[in-house]
Amino acid sequence: MQEYIEFLKANPMLSLAWIGLLVALLVSVFKSSFSKVKTVDHQQATLLINKQNAKVVDVRSKEEFKKGHIVDAVNIPLAEIKNNQLSALENAKASPIILICNAGMTSSQAAQLMIKAGFESVYNLKGGMSEWQQSNLPVVKSKR
Repeated sequence: MQEYIEFLKANPMLSLAWIGLLVALLVSVFKSSFSKVKTVDHQQATLLINKQNAKVVDVRSKEEFKKGHIVDAVNIPLAEIKNNQLSALENAKASPIILICNAGMTSSQAAQLMIKAGFESVYNLKGGMSEWQQSNLPVVKSKR
C-alpha cells in the first residue's frame, strides 16, 4: 500500500488521468445499464426484423443511405430526429425500431431522442452498417 501512495505522490498527473478514466468508465457502464435503449448485434436485429416486424431507421445522410442500406430501411437523418420530424414513424410508436448509422454512435444519440419522443421499444445496432456489411448481410442501393 505504501508503494501506491508513493506512486501517487511522485506522479500526480498520471494518477489524475487514471482516476479520470476510471470515473468515465464507471459512468459509461452505469448509463448503459440503466438506459431504455437496448443495443443489439446484427443477429438479434435480424430476428427482430423477421419475427417482430421491427422497423429499421437509418440515421445517416441521404447520400450515404443511397450508397447502401438495409432492405426496407427508412432514412430519417439525425437532424430530422433532433427537430422531431418523425411523421413517418408515428404509427410505429409501440413496435420495435432499430436505429442504424455507420458505426453505432450517431444512432445511439438518435435512440435517446426517440425514447424522449415517446417511442417504447428502441434498439441501437451495434457496429452500425460497417459491421452489417462485414457480416455479408443484405444491402440494397437506392437509384434516386
